[in-house]
Amino acid sequence: MAKSNQPQTAENLPEPADFESAYTELETLFSQMESGQMTLAQALTAYKRGDALLQYCQKTLNAAEQEVSLLTEQQTLEPFEAD
Repeated sequence: MAKSNQPQTAENLPEPADFESAYTELETLFSQMESGQMTLAQALTAYKRGDALLQYCQKTLNAAEQEVSLLTEQQTLEPFEAD
């Protein structure tokens, strides 16, 4: 199978497999952008990808929060409270 000649951009990268991989990729992008070694075009692509990853993480966390809330209502599971 031949590879596409289309360059990878933030828009055509696959959705992360899970929250942890999205978070790890987001941390990596953040470090790369902080280093100041990216061109403007690379930084813009990284920013767009980071925005997509952030939205994915927020959506995943919101879904988990809803699930915990539902469990709390149905099975009296109380939220964890750190000391």
